[in-house]
Amino acid sequence: MEQVPTSILCAERCHLGEGPTYDAATDTAWWFDILESRLFEARLASRQVRVHRLGRMASALARIDAERQLVVAEDGLYVRSIADGSMTLYRPLEADNHVTRSNDARVHPSGTIWISTMGRKAEAGAGSVYALHHGELSRLFANITIPNAICFSVDGALGYFADTAKNELYRIALDPVSGLPRGAPEVLLRHRGVGGLDGAVVDADGQIWNARWAGGCVDVYSPQGEHLRCLHVPARQPSCPAFVGPDLSRLLVTSAWQDMDAAARAADPHHGRTFVLDVAARGRPEPDVRLANS
Repeated sequence: MEQVPTSILCAERCHLGEGPTYDAATDTAWWFDILESRLFEARLASRQVRVHRLGRMASALARIDAERQLVVAEDGLYVRSIADGSMTLYRPLEADNHVTRSNDARVHPSGTIWISTMGRKAEAGAGSVYALHHGELSRLFANITIPNAICFSVDGALGYFADTAKNELYRIALDPVSGLPRGAPEVLLRHRGVGGLDGAVVDADGQIWNARWAGGCVDVYSPQGEHLRCLHVPARQPSCPAFVGPDLSRLLVTSAWQDMDAAARAADPHHGRTFVLDVAARGRPEPDVRLANS
């Protein structure tokens, strides 16, 4: 396992840290503690961190423009004002299904956002993957237990997602203009051994950076599924990466202490913290999400 220079961005422990993203225009990282209904905001240059109480579980966000964000929450998609934190429902998301909550999400280069849901207790087959395209929300794939690792190739012609319960990463041919599927998912790789496939992001070279839940690392894969690197993370349950910094060469990684008893937490002193790894990557900025009227 490769050791790289690593620092703690936020020592506050997340029960279930997830959904990191980075706004390069303001040098600000954002991520969630899903189970505690918290949104974290960190200015990278100063390392100043603010915590916003949301009043509902949320798991991911995307920048709409300089003033607004789209927040993916347990009952719907909300437009959030950055200035005052107010949130307005944009589209309901499985609001009538109390078994599920939101989970992973990422924006396609076209501005279409893919969003996943899963069972609150990881009920088998309860999850789905949706796309919000031109303001219309449609289900792409169903009967998934823990849909994670949503990310896209640089040219937008490929999409990826994983089912952590099966430890399979899927590849899908996409229309690069719309970000919608042109075919069915096919298995790109199956992870074997310790831990499971969790959140992922694609760099400027098309490589897939995947947080390995319960494995204490981030794995890097080629677009063909070849395992290239394994980077140590100082927490047993890393959950999702995002490229950060002025040149997008560093990797922010969230983690969690979900399902860890007192003994497990004691054995993992950095559980739930949020880290920055100096990985010398060629990251790329996250696209803005496009709404129907944007």
